[in-house]
Amino acid sequence: MERKVKYNCEFKLRCVEEVMKRHNSVKGTARANKIAESNLTCWISRYNEFGIEGLLPRQKNKVYTADFKLKVIQTIENKSLSLDEACLIFKIPAQSTIISWQRKYAKDDLAGLELKSRGRPAVMNFKRKQRKTDKPLTREEELLKELEYLRAENEIPKKVQRLSSSRASQSKQKAQTIMELRHKYDLDLLLNCMNMVRSTYYYYEKKGQVIDKYQEIKDLIKQIYNYHKGRLGYRRITLLLKKEGILINHKTVLRLMKFLGLKSLIRIKKYRSYKGEQGKIAPNLLQRNFKADIPNQKWATDVTEFNVSGNKLYLSPIIDLFNGEIISYELSQRPVFNQVLNMLEKAFKKIPDNTNLTLHSDQGWQYQMTQYQHLLKKKGIMQSMSRKGNCLDNAIIENFFGILKSELFYLKKYTSINQLKQEIIEYINYYNNDRIKLNLKGMSPIQYRAHYYKT
Repeated sequence: MERKVKYNCEFKLRCVEEVMKRHNSVKGTARANKIAESNLTCWISRYNEFGIEGLLPRQKNKVYTADFKLKVIQTIENKSLSLDEACLIFKIPAQSTIISWQRKYAKDDLAGLELKSRGRPAVMNFKRKQRKTDKPLTREEELLKELEYLRAENEIPKKVQRLSSSRASQSKQKAQTIMELRHKYDLDLLLNCMNMVRSTYYYYEKKGQVIDKYQEIKDLIKQIYNYHKGRLGYRRITLLLKKEGILINHKTVLRLMKFLGLKSLIRIKKYRSYKGEQGKIAPNLLQRNFKADIPNQKWATDVTEFNVSGNKLYLSPIIDLFNGEIISYELSQRPVFNQVLNMLEKAFKKIPDNTNLTLHSDQGWQYQMTQYQHLLKKKGIMQSMSRKGNCLDNAIIENFFGILKSELFYLKKYTSINQLKQEIIEYINYYNNDRIKLNLKGMSPIQYRAHYYKT
């Protein structure tokens, strides 16, 4: 087995200068000095980055502070550094050192990064903590101290249960409890009850006085989340923050939302309206080509059902494939043909005749009616239908139904059809005007249409 050779700084510098001054190639220099090419390449890289300091031997058993460890972990996360790059930048001897810090931080938060004292634990049993130089306590004093200890011990669990942060580490919870009870009990007594080191307590007490640099952003995230009633995820919230002039990484927004206990409330439920062939079936002109280059080029429609305590409500909308805007809609407590007719009349008022528009639907009975097909033909609209029982051919409108139910219907218990009807009307207005989409460059459907006409 080969013995690992240690090279001094002068030798490394001489080899590097031979290459840097182009006296020889890396391969030739390594061969002449009987060293590995990988070693020489590493020395050159460190010399270019840090100068002669990069060639000095790395310090082993170096003591790092908790703040330094935290800075390394956060820099790796924010700048997406590799462990090797982090070792190079922060002059850390081995990648395993950083991996150890990351594990301790994930497990115990900042307390895991603290330096642990060696030898016998500082916190000992309350009855054994009396110093030899102290005067012996009388029987009465011992009973009083023991009574005070039991009172504090009895009150601690109640305080721990009332701590609001479920993500806080165990050490942080203990420190918070001691802070709340310190006005009533002696600090040494509380540290014994909580089995906590004094230095750890003072660490968290000091950190508690530091201002949270993300506090304003957290408040704004909660404000946006509540305004949209929990419908937005971290990506769309990041877009809204950027519109407010706050440049922040989406991963940071995700982390802050997790800390606040906020997440998008999404639940998907599919709806199929196919009831068999009852009239003339139109060809599938759309062929799953859901992209429209201009407004009012491709529309899609369908009917979905809501159930409130056994009572039904049916929604029939038309959606524009250009920007996902709801062109018109009709609500009815029965799935009748007049519902579709009223929806068409509202939509026809927004477009002229013969616009070369395609209206796509499934093979629902409403769309097979002669009267429906005659109205489309009279307006100059081409009719298109999905294949039999294939909801994916009409995925755009199905996706809208999934969003509507996930962001509205599944989020609360409705007591009446009228209540649901009113909230659907409000939601569609919100969906068209305020709800931003990632595929619309962070704009709402109506904002995107207005942007198209401006350009």
